[in-house]
Amino acid sequence: MITNNSFLGGRIHRQMRKHLLETFDDIYVLDLHGNSRVDRVGNDENVFDIQQGVSINIFVRKNENKTGLGRVYHAEIFGKRESKFETLNKSDIEKIKWQKLEYSEPYFFFVPKDFEGMSDYDKGFSVTDLFKVHSSGSTSAKDDLLIKFSKPEIEELRNSFNAKTDEEIAQRYNVAKKQVTVVRSDLGNVIGDSTEILYRPFDTRYTLFSLKSEGVFSRPRPEVMKHMLKSNLGFIAKQGLDQIGTPFCFVSNFIIDRRSWSRPGMLGAEQIFPLYLYNEDGSKIPNLKNKIVDEIEKISGKVTPEDIFDYIYAVLHSPTYREKYKEFLKIDFPRVPYPKDKKQFEGLVALGRELREIHLLESPKVSAFITTYPVSGSDTVEKISYKNGGVYINAEQYFGNVPDAAWNFYIGGYQPAQKWLKDRKGRALSNSDIEHYQKIVVALVETDRIMRGINNIKS
Repeated sequence: MITNNSFLGGRIHRQMRKHLLETFDDIYVLDLHGNSRVDRVGNDENVFDIQQGVSINIFVRKNENKTGLGRVYHAEIFGKRESKFETLNKSDIEKIKWQKLEYSEPYFFFVPKDFEGMSDYDKGFSVTDLFKVHSSGSTSAKDDLLIKFSKPEIEELRNSFNAKTDEEIAQRYNVAKKQVTVVRSDLGNVIGDSTEILYRPFDTRYTLFSLKSEGVFSRPRPEVMKHMLKSNLGFIAKQGLDQIGTPFCFVSNFIIDRRSWSRPGMLGAEQIFPLYLYNEDGSKIPNLKNKIVDEIEKISGKVTPEDIFDYIYAVLHSPTYREKYKEFLKIDFPRVPYPKDKKQFEGLVALGRELREIHLLESPKVSAFITTYPVSGSDTVEKISYKNGGVYINAEQYFGNVPDAAWNFYIGGYQPAQKWLKDRKGRALSNSDIEHYQKIVVALVETDRIMRGINNIKS
């Protein structure tokens, strides 16, 4: 059987792997790799024209009355496509050097895993254990209709419901009439004139939002998003990661889209963990479990909820942490080590706070532009290209002095310096848009700098 290899080592398919072990005596997995989302081997190519890696799997059942779990044998091939085909043509199951895997519950991995350091990792606390309430981001299922770049565009949409029929609105926005009808039926529950939503990294947009499920939004996640409609901080993380080498957590002070930093095709969707929970009378309480807070305070003294947030944010941006625990981070929500002492905690809190304020574009540092925008013109995003430190948005206009590190920097599954512009293709950038993009570039450069500083403290 030839299949994509996402089921070999991910959390999503562990029940499938267990079922196969219960069904077959011997399982042979020849991993052909080729996952374009993971820059593991620079010259590695997929045997097909797809992004997801591929494996050949052979399942052997020796008798009808099988008991217990089967054995798993693994081998792998890296390299160019033609080289892989040549190797396969010359091989048979007996010639391949198979490695017998020692799997264990609950994941039953069909690929080799290096779990050195597991005891240290388990001593920390999971973010799901710390935060009492969390959920995945909101899903509108009507993005083309509901998600807009500016308030005037949302106002235009809302006014359309007063002046136009469902058919006219559907034609205007090129969406199905049914979507318009569903939104109209829930307009009475829409909160305010508009709601800001973190749609992609550094890309806050505007929408109509209601807490009613299957209303304006298909899945608004009201149990969590109601707390993000007020002054709050939301920690964003994910259960299992496709690639570990990039920042894999983020922050928002608004509601978030379910793909606010993990692009379609990545396993699962991100979760948002609000720092505070609001009561009906407007008062708020920390969304943190006292037991873990107490353990931290035994080491660090009295702390605030923001201190804990910033400590976590710093730790999870440590390149050393990510490399050391990469196998764990691929399969579950991150676990955070308790601080070693008060000094280390305070140092990481300071860097985490700086990083958080930069990612929210609230830090004064992001307004100290390092880029230029020297050429006048239409400001319309047409063909985007990067050459000699310039990010061209059309044939004449460009952002100058953009470092390569910023242009190629990932936040989750996106490269914000590229994605933000690509999403605005065909639009004319306003003055605030131009400034916003320049802030993004500073934020990415500063993120790289602060991450190195975090490593120095942890070492």
